[in-house]
Amino acid sequence: MTGVDTRDTAGPSGRVVVATTGVAKRFGGVTALDGVDFDVRAGEVHALLGENGAGKSTLINILSGVITDYDGEVTVDGTPARFTGPAAAQAAGIATIHQELDLVPALSVADNLVLGREPRTRLRTVDRRAAARTAREHLDRLGADIDPRRPVGSLRVGEQQLVEIAKALALDARVLVMDEPTAALADGEVRRLFTTVDGLRRRGVGVVYISHRMEEIEVVADRATVLRNGSVAGVVPAGRMDRRRIVAMMVGGRAASLFEPAPAGAPGPRPEPADAAGSPAPRSETADAAGRPAPRREPTGTGAGPLLRVTDLAVRPRAPRPGRCEPDGISLTVRAGEIVGLAGLMGAGRTELLETLFGAGPVGRRTGTVLLAGRPYAPRRPRAALRAGVGFVPEDRRRSALVLEHPVGRSIVLAALSRLTSAGIVRRRRERAAVARSVTGLAIKTASAATPVGELSGGNQQKVVFARHLLTEPRLLLLDEPTRGVDIGAKAEIYRLLRRLADDGMGILLASSELPELLGVCDRVVVLRRGRAVADLATDGCTGEDVLAAAMGGPAAGRDDR
Repeated sequence: MTGVDTRDTAGPSGRVVVATTGVAKRFGGVTALDGVDFDVRAGEVHALLGENGAGKSTLINILSGVITDYDGEVTVDGTPARFTGPAAAQAAGIATIHQELDLVPALSVADNLVLGREPRTRLRTVDRRAAARTAREHLDRLGADIDPRRPVGSLRVGEQQLVEIAKALALDARVLVMDEPTAALADGEVRRLFTTVDGLRRRGVGVVYISHRMEEIEVVADRATVLRNGSVAGVVPAGRMDRRRIVAMMVGGRAASLFEPAPAGAPGPRPEPADAAGSPAPRSETADAAGRPAPRREPTGTGAGPLLRVTDLAVRPRAPRPGRCEPDGISLTVRAGEIVGLAGLMGAGRTELLETLFGAGPVGRRTGTVLLAGRPYAPRRPRAALRAGVGFVPEDRRRSALVLEHPVGRSIVLAALSRLTSAGIVRRRRERAAVARSVTGLAIKTASAATPVGELSGGNQQKVVFARHLLTEPRLLLLDEPTRGVDIGAKAEIYRLLRRLADDGMGILLASSELPELLGVCDRVVVLRRGRAVADLATDGCTGEDVLAAAMGGPAAGRDDR
């Protein structure tokens, strides 16, 4: 991530707007916060960092009035304050953009932005024109080209995130809490967001910025507070934001390069299939100075032809989907044992391509050809894709992959029940064994297989989705933003899992908005623009600037036309 650094590296000098002193919170026998001191000053961006479960969400829920029962003190402009709810926090000038978006899908963008503060006509009806003007004004501040009349439910996740940000900005807050604001945004949208954040800084607004993307923190934050196990592990000013130092503070000495392979002899994270024995041999390669595995090995099956070959794939939906970019002549290949990344700005067509390949795309006319292991492949439903050996981890796990009330065990075996049945009856012993292997193999942190999956951290929820598809023993795995909203430790585990799966011969097609992720974990990156593949880049020697240039329509170095 690159950007113009406008921070004062000497540290923030504005007045303290909001502060916590000795704040503590327990949930039953679990200590979420333990004596946390934290403050936000006018005109600063204060990053709040830590692994999932470190206490970040609990702290911002106290600041935003969601949690009202806690020990310690919160002050606003030096005066003690105890909010009775979110409305009280907003009245005090504190607005929060939560990681899980707070929008009404059936309402328009404009209606969502003015919800609860609707402009009125002289007849006391809602002034739709004034609402649309207000929405347009705040969307323009973000550079978001979104029609205020569109239903929010028709927008992509990234567009919904922009609407949520605009909604918070409309409150004219003195302190804006942003929880993973770029999780669903592509690089171009992130740059626009940084411009907006800098504008808030210049107007004296304090910003609490929560993100797992270290490259963002280095660009945007004036200082960072690191939480670990509910306590403050340290406060780091902008001039001393060394990535390894911050990661070490977050994980307490467990720091390792994100893209390093597992140490020799370490247990593999891949759950064994029901009839398998033993585990694959670990990688022995070392990591280069940038944290990427080096050298990359030649993908398995390189001489046998591609596992997946897509040629001129185009989709014409029977009912067009506003704001979506369907495949429009995409060509690409994925070999067995190869991880291929999908890059592109928001709306380039990454998600739509993966949905089409998994049989989850819209009904309509399709042209071009898709071959899987040399045979025609055109699934119309996800069940057909699963039978063909294709798995899919979607972008929005909470909406598209999980039922949060279901237990962990049921969520894991859902796609592989046919492998666990005899005479139409699920064999509970097989099911329990499969769940146990998955929980152990992927290091899923859960009290038991009966725990509702909604009670797990984001990283462990994502591991559950991975476990579900790995139990089907896919030969091709499709991934859409696989590390969205997970902490840095879980990211490293997922990256090691992907490399091990590729070493076992699986083909992986990975869409991500994070350039370091694409360059660190993938063998090649295919860049999409407007539904077409415009570049195919080998990641060795490739830079983020190369990928971004191709995504934006400029020349890209390192083209590889394999």
